[in-house]
Amino acid sequence: MLVVCYHAVSAGWRSPLAVSPDRLDQQVRHLLGRGYVPATFTRAVLDPPARRTLAVTFDDAFRSVRDVALPVLRRLGVPATVFVPTARVGGEGPMTWPGLEPWAQGDGARELEGLRWPELRALADAGWEIGSHSRTHPRLTELADDALAEELTGSRTACAAATGRPCDALAYPYGAVDRRVVAAAAAAGYRAAASPPGPPLGPRALAFPRSGLYERDAGLRLRVKASPAIRRLQRSPAWAPVARVARAVGL
Repeated sequence: MLVVCYHAVSAGWRSPLAVSPDRLDQQVRHLLGRGYVPATFTRAVLDPPARRTLAVTFDDAFRSVRDVALPVLRRLGVPATVFVPTARVGGEGPMTWPGLEPWAQGDGARELEGLRWPELRALADAGWEIGSHSRTHPRLTELADDALAEELTGSRTACAAATGRPCDALAYPYGAVDRRVVAAAAAAGYRAAASPPGPPLGPRALAFPRSGLYERDAGLRLRVKASPAIRRLQRSPAWAPVARVARAVGL
């Protein structure tokens, strides 16, 4: 099982958040060529269609997901899951939260524009899954219990009401998650949630590790990230020192 995470897809935006459409095509083609069977995130976690199942996910619901990623993935026959910060949908101008400020001006402002609910419903009609990325994209681990519950329950309710479909999936903003946040996700009714690589923080379905894919991930880097052995290692306490070494050598 492999879950991969993207944000924006752009031919011209030079940001760590973006991959080019050609790179997206290359990466997904490579994984399909290795025998992975595509599925939406919740299905991949709860009812995988094959031992090698691939879930392609996008955080934040930037406009390029529909305009650029959808045509690429449609050609490949791959559905995806979009995780939406529900309180940001329908706003004017770029979506912003801490960490996005460097790209919120100039050309980056357009890249940070978000999808609207009719566009997200159209993605759902095309076989994609629409999940929650909380309401306002905070670090959930820093919230008091009441605010945490509102971010998770409020976003799930809003997503289901706007799409007319159950909202079963969650991605923790910034990858900020601990056992208390996982327990809150379960209490809010989520059935599957995406977390960063690392030792388990709760039920596997509610802390399912994802691998972020970026523009530089090709060749050896992509093969390492897709390796089942590496993903098993990511679930063990030994992962943290290995990750530090990998970052030091540029992997």
